[in-house]
Amino acid sequence: MTVASRPSPSRLRGGRVTLAHGGGGRAMRVLIDELFTSVFKPDSAEDQARLMTPALQQPGARLALTTDGYVVTPVEFPGGDIGKIAVCGTINDLAVGGAVPLWLSASFIIEEGCDIALLRRLVASMAREADAAGVSIVTGDTKVVEKGSCDTVFITTSGVGVIAPGDDLRAEHIRPGDVAIVNGMLGDHGATILAARGDLALSAPLQSDCRSLGHLMQAVLTACPGLRAARDATRGGLASALNEMAMAAGVSVELDESALPIRPEVRGMCEILGLDPLYLANEGALVLFVPQAEADAALAAMRSVPAGQGAAVVGRAAARGTVPVTMRSAFGGTRIVDMLVGEQLPRIC
Repeated sequence: MTVASRPSPSRLRGGRVTLAHGGGGRAMRVLIDELFTSVFKPDSAEDQARLMTPALQQPGARLALTTDGYVVTPVEFPGGDIGKIAVCGTINDLAVGGAVPLWLSASFIIEEGCDIALLRRLVASMAREADAAGVSIVTGDTKVVEKGSCDTVFITTSGVGVIAPGDDLRAEHIRPGDVAIVNGMLGDHGATILAARGDLALSAPLQSDCRSLGHLMQAVLTACPGLRAARDATRGGLASALNEMAMAAGVSVELDESALPIRPEVRGMCEILGLDPLYLANEGALVLFVPQAEADAALAAMRSVPAGQGAAVVGRAAARGTVPVTMRSAFGGTRIVDMLVGEQLPRIC
């Protein structure tokens, strides 16, 4: 998305994207000016963003960089859309590493014939979420491909943030006795997308949990100097996130089924379809580990921000066992919680 120094005198005509909008000429200039730069308002008219922040002047401060592609279907759903996910997902990848998210790039692959009104809604959604998170969308790119080459629109975002001196969140830091805490309900996003596709004639009053977690993570970092690690529970859900963390740390994690915050509607949908809510994708849920002595402080910090008001202790780390993650059931038994094999739901984020 090459930015322009001033608006084009032409106006965006028609209700659909055409191949001319990706051809590099006047039509593309008009599309970019009216649809993207007028909303994101980048500072530079160059092909690159030039970034500076006082936080980088602190000795020991580090840059964090992440990138991700988003191909969710449908592109709009209760609680969000592909644009909101593209912003939140990349912000959250930075935040769980202890970084303060500051800048994003956004690259759009748009299918010929895409509704321009839809694109306007997606771009506005991205701008709202970035503004709320204190993040700037500073550069990007736009491509238009022939009809059938992609599904409406794909978005790739990259994010840059700054990790403060002394902060070093890594799964390897988790120790036996540490407490596992989630910030709220699990499985809402996966269940919402499944219902929104309409293939199974399921209906439930669900909304995606899609949200940015930067403010929540900064609250926990301030309150809990011993915070070990955090991970957002996206594809593969809580189960996969915990398996990855346990294997990296060389510990086992013991979950308490009765403590898991899962809506009855999500449980019911999973029972009907033979799914496990622990593997459903989330777009606004994370799990973090803190020492037992800081568990109450972490819970209070998380509950002080909207994205963490449902925070709950769901388990704890133990000495390494024969399997990375187990769960104590409501009936007193124990079962293995393995990594997700394959994909429960494709095109989820």
